[in-house]
Amino acid sequence: MGKYKKLIMKILTGQSDNNIRFQDLCDLLIKLGFEERVRGSHHLFRKKGVLEKINLQKDKSYAKPYQVKQVRNLILKYKLVERLDDE
Repeated sequence: MGKYKKLIMKILTGQSDNNIRFQDLCDLLIKLGFEERVRGSHHLFRKKGVLEKINLQKDKSYAKPYQVKQVRNLILKYKLVERLDDE
């Protein structure tokens, strides 16, 4: 199983929201086709066909748990897992 599929499984279980590395989450969103724009400490992600914007900020080297939950909800709502062509 590839790196991104493992990360998605970890996100979808919801048991490790405190333990998702910030850079891994950003890389996953880019892999899923999101465009990243950085403004200060805010990493903003948008994707055509996805109405919501994702705004991520670091908590040391980890993503904030509520932001991981937002990403999980988007993955499920837009069925983004099916679109992932992993390595």
